[in-house]
Order: sequence, then C-alpha cells, then structure tokens
Amino acid sequence: MPQSILELSELLRNRKVSPREVTRDCLDRIAAQDSILNSFIAVTAEAALDQAAQAEAEIFRGDWRGPLHGVPIALKDIIDVANVPTTAGSKLFKNRIAKEDAEVVARLRNAGAILLGKQNMHEFAYGGSSVISAYGPVRNACSPEHIAGGSSGGSATAVAAGLCYAALGTDTAGSVREPAALCGVVGLKPTFDLVSIGGVFPLAPSFDHVGPITRTVADAALLLELITGEKEKYSKIEKDSHTLRVAVPRDFFYEYLDAEVTAAVEEALRLIRNMAGSLRDIHLDVNPDRTLQAAESFAIHAEYVARSPELYQPETLRRIRTGEHTSQAEIQRLRSELKKSREDIQRIFDDVDLLVTPTTPIPAPRLTDLQSDPDQLRPNEILLLRNTRPFNVWGLPAISIPCGVTKNGLPIGLQIAGAHGAEKKVLQLAHAYEQATNFNEI
Repeated sequence: MPQSILELSELLRNRKVSPREVTRDCLDRIAAQDSILNSFIAVTAEAALDQAAQAEAEIFRGDWRGPLHGVPIALKDIIDVANVPTTAGSKLFKNRIAKEDAEVVARLRNAGAILLGKQNMHEFAYGGSSVISAYGPVRNACSPEHIAGGSSGGSATAVAAGLCYAALGTDTAGSVREPAALCGVVGLKPTFDLVSIGGVFPLAPSFDHVGPITRTVADAALLLELITGEKEKYSKIEKDSHTLRVAVPRDFFYEYLDAEVTAAVEEALRLIRNMAGSLRDIHLDVNPDRTLQAAESFAIHAEYVARSPELYQPETLRRIRTGEHTSQAEIQRLRSELKKSREDIQRIFDDVDLLVTPTTPIPAPRLTDLQSDPDQLRPNEILLLRNTRPFNVWGLPAISIPCGVTKNGLPIGLQIAGAHGAEKKVLQLAHAYEQATNFNEI
C-alpha cells in the first residue's frame, strides 16, 4: 500500500484498490504491531469496515467525495466520536461516551474518511511523553525502547508505523509537533482558533489547538484544508520558495541542544539558505511562564479533583493541582498579557516570513530511563517541549518535519513557523525542504 494519502486517494478514485481492502490492511497492521506500540486505546473495527463498505459503494458508482474518501484515519482519544468513549487516557473517563462527533470529526465523516479508532495519549494531554496513561505508555515506532512523545504519542507512532494514513491530535504546548518529531513524521499546529476545538476535551483553552499528523507535508495541507472548513486551498502549495525571508532565532531555541540535533538542523539550514530568498539570525524574547496554562487546567478539573482524585494517575493529579491557587484577578491579568504578546509578535513578520528552529532539543529518551527515575520525567518533558511551547503562546502556525536521524536511528525534527494566518508560507517552505530531502521516507 502507498504511504501518502494523495497516492492512496488516486488509487481509490481509479478503483485500483478498494476502501475495504485498505481498511483491512490497516486493521491487520494494528493487530500485528500494536501489542508493542500501544498506540490505540480503542479500535472500532466493525464501524470502520461498515464505513469502508459505504465508501466503496459510493466510489464505485462515481460518487467520489474528495481525496479523503475511503482513507483510514485515527483520532487522539481526547476528540469526541459519537457513541464511542472519549477516555483522554484516564480511568476518570473510562465510561464517558460521546453523544456527538467533534466538529473536526464531522468534517472527516462528510469527506468520507474511515475512522479506525481512538489513540493512546498522555493522560488528559498534561505531558509531553505519553508515559503517563491509564492504558500504559506509548512506544516509538522507530525504536520501541524509546518514548513516542506526547501528548499525542499514540497518534504520531501509529502514523509512523503505517497503522493509519493520518491522525488528528491536539497541541497545547507542542503535543502534535513534539511527538511527530520524535517519531519521524509531520505534525502541523495551525494558527490559534483557525480549527474548531468543539467536542475536544480541553487542557487549557487559551493555548489548545487541533492539528494533523501525517507522513508528508502535502497530506498535512490536505487535512488542514478539510478541518478548517474554509475555502482556503492549503493543498495548493506554492512550489517556488525563493521569495521567502527566513529567520533563525538562535537565542533560546538553539540552547541545550543534543550534538546530533545541532548537526542535523545546521545541515537543514544550509539547504534552506539555498532554497529561500534570504536567511538571517534574529532575536526573540520568550516568556517561559506556565501559570495561565496551569490555572486553566485546574479550573477544568476542579470538580473532578474534588470528587474522584483517586481516578487520576498520581503525576497528572500533581500537575493539575499546581494551578489551584491562582486568583481570578491574576488569570485575567495573564490573559491580557497573552493577548498583547500575540499582537506584538506580529511585528517580527514585518521583516521576515518564517522562523526555523529545532522542534525538540533532544531525541526521544529511553522509556525505561524515565520509568526508573520518575523525578526525570517532568524535566525531560519540559525540555522536549521547550521549542514548541512559545508558538502556542503566540498562537502562530508551526509545523514539524523530519530533518535527520541520530546514529541510533532516532528521528530529528525541524520546526518552521510563520505569522498568524500564514499557513501557506509555512507549508511552502516545509514542502520545498521535504522535496529536497528524503527524511520522510526513512
């Protein structure tokens, strides 16, 4: 079977393969590999095969809905699918059955996508490792001894392993881009509020985003076009990147880097210098404070924490309670500061089009290292999310694409970000870089 949605879509439309055949192939892969990867919490096989049969009948009679028609997709288990549990990786929500589809899921259904099931994740999305889950830790498809990242770890590793053709995850501090980088796939966080979060259980509403995880940039653009519900043609990616002004914010974003990450990213910058109009270093001020996120998270969970604290994983409960004592006055002040920071960051883009950084400063840590020394879990997660989180604060669109592997075969990610609403430019450079390399094929 082909690796990309666009390749598969052409075969489906021309009836060279059938939706049922492709869906069964994905289900077989899940059955064969997921006992190791632990990427799915629930596989809705019967419903998926029913959807595939319907898609097959529609395509064979000429009622093709578009490039997602008959394509198997999966969803992070924080996104509602009607009549299916949304557990958010927690015992607390073990029996929480969604009454209706999230808005992004409704768009996938309307496009004829096949929904394979719900994917494992860091409990309530409050972490960057997917080690903490009521359903066990997620493992990296590139090296099962290592973490998949988080909080959309199940989604990223499933796409990397070919268990589905794409997935939708959520991103509050990097939870789409960071696991995508660690698993060697593409993860896109859109501009804040571009994609609806209706029907998605929140972590911190001021920072939450929904975004696609795919094998290629073109597939990410296609999914973005669908889930925005807008007429913007993100899938029509501009080929010529030589007009783009690229900036490298070395302060903060290029600190604490693993040596192999440094080498891969510097080589990527050398290539980008040849494919962009200009490339220069700039300075950005980054505020690492997480008080508002913590306060919003506690507000969402306060009732559950008071009623059933024992149903949380202990580390998740600890993190949630860090936001317990922030006053409403402080929260309002922080929200005002957040609004101003999102306005101020736009000025950077008077002189540049795009920013390029490493996605994560380090490759995926070994799972047993974090399990054997729990005190290292949160520091490692904060380091892994160091470069992604600022773009949630600013609300800017950002993508992670593969840019190399370590000597041990662990993927390395490159992050490209742009101004509010500048998804097309982000995709333009990401696609140009992807076409000039073969890292998405590793």
